[in-house]
Amino acid sequence: MSDTATIAPRSPASALPSDNPFQRLAAVLEGITPGADPIVMTIGEPRHPIPGFTGEVLQAHLAEFSRYPAITGTEDFRAAAAAWLDARYRLGGALPASKGVVALNGSREGLTFAALGARDYFAKTDARPAVLMPNPFYQTYAAAAHVAGAEAVYLDAGPQTGFLPDLDQLDPALLDRTVAFFLASPANPQGAAVDLEMWSKLIELARRHRFLLIADECYSEIYRDTPPPGVLEAALAMGEGFANVLSINSLSKRSNLAGLRCGIAAGDPAFLTAWTRFRGLSAPQVSMPLQAVAAAAYRDEAHVEENRRLYNEKFAIAERELAPLFGPVTPAGGFFLWLDVSRWGGGVTVSRRLWAEAGVKVLPGAFLSMDQPGGNPGEAYIRLALVDDAATVEAGLACVLAVLGD
Repeated sequence: MSDTATIAPRSPASALPSDNPFQRLAAVLEGITPGADPIVMTIGEPRHPIPGFTGEVLQAHLAEFSRYPAITGTEDFRAAAAAWLDARYRLGGALPASKGVVALNGSREGLTFAALGARDYFAKTDARPAVLMPNPFYQTYAAAAHVAGAEAVYLDAGPQTGFLPDLDQLDPALLDRTVAFFLASPANPQGAAVDLEMWSKLIELARRHRFLLIADECYSEIYRDTPPPGVLEAALAMGEGFANVLSINSLSKRSNLAGLRCGIAAGDPAFLTAWTRFRGLSAPQVSMPLQAVAAAAYRDEAHVEENRRLYNEKFAIAERELAPLFGPVTPAGGFFLWLDVSRWGGGVTVSRRLWAEAGVKVLPGAFLSMDQPGGNPGEAYIRLALVDDAATVEAGLACVLAVLGD
């Protein structure tokens, strides 16, 4: 049995990292003068243009700011989201908009509330509930486990397993008390994509051990050549509907609308029905004008294709600049580079050096990972966000090459 599957229980207080990654980075760079005009490659905030129709749609629906929106979302928004999911994942109309899709106030609140909903829905009272997540991980997963009063279990996802958790090493006793399993595809930060076989295996485990598989698919449209398969299409292929499956997506990455705070949860109708009752008491709604913009975004693919083209152009630059030093650097999806800098002293050391010598700010991988008995799986890495324009990205990568290529 691996360290991943047998780690000691954590107290509720230790389920959360001590600080967010950017606070930790500020602390390690404190007092260091940047060696050149700063180029910031830390935050995954999209900077490509928003869809051209955004203002026009918003203007047309301004009067609706005076109305309280339904917690599930407007019929038009859910219809647009369901139609997009149907086309993207070839669902053949199997996912009903009325029962299989709800609006979220951004994916982050959906991820957090989903852990709470799963805890109550499965009502496992014989042992302390567990929430499983990959390591490295999106920090909201740990916050969700903490809020749900669950043990956060971190499953190392390094190069030996294709940067995804090794499902064969999971202890059945751990799975029996699991209420939720978070998995992002493409992964943040590594960009690895889950294939249909792995999704199917996870769905089978979720049904056998009674937990909710929460697929964080916010980077689903930021890929190189081949669209990554989704959890909903895997569930449909198994022939048993969408039980125990929840897909979380948003328009932040797909449409560069990070400030819109509008996303979707789609999947298990029985879970969504129960979850909606809880969310109706506690969760934030999405204003109707913003849902109108979101519906228009889900009905348009032209801006998504252009968005993807811009990212792929920058990954081509990264490959040209960095492959001589690192080997292939292009992930299957997402907009991050995940670079192994162990030969230069690891992520923290290299982050300090890049800032001091070149003014390039990157994020140490250890700050996106949890320490484990066998070490921190992100310690050797740095994460670089390719969100700026191509010229800025190229300048930043040239600095990385100049500093580390000496």
